[in-house]
Amino acid sequence: QVHLVESGGGLVQPGGSLRLSCVTSEPDFRSYGMGWFRQTPGKERELVAGITYNHGSRWYLDSVKGRFTITKDDVKRTVYLQMDDLKLEDTAVYYCYADPTGSIATMTLGEGSWGQGIQVTVSS
Repeated sequence: QVHLVESGGGLVQPGGSLRLSCVTSEPDFRSYGMGWFRQTPGKERELVAGITYNHGSRWYLDSVKGRFTITKDDVKRTVYLQMDDLKLEDTAVYYCYADPTGSIATMTLGEGSWGQGIQVTVSS
């Protein structure tokens, strides 16, 4: 299991921005595919964005395309989720995820490692 620590959540007004960060001490971080999931009460956790281990591919949930950007810094062992033009429906607990296969395709299986989750609230 990979230990992941998220930061950067909070309260923001509609149209605002936040940047989530997820850092690890895992020495083999560069071999992991990384993702961000989110969950609201009563709903299943959903994949919001993913990036392959070599940064070659990115995937986004349709509702966040053009607004969210996932990036991976192998030197800092950190994955980021830049969230712009936030909407009320983006309110959720966001989870960082590390996939040992390095791919995005297997992320929805949820067999990798999870962060503790961080609250993002979009409200006027």
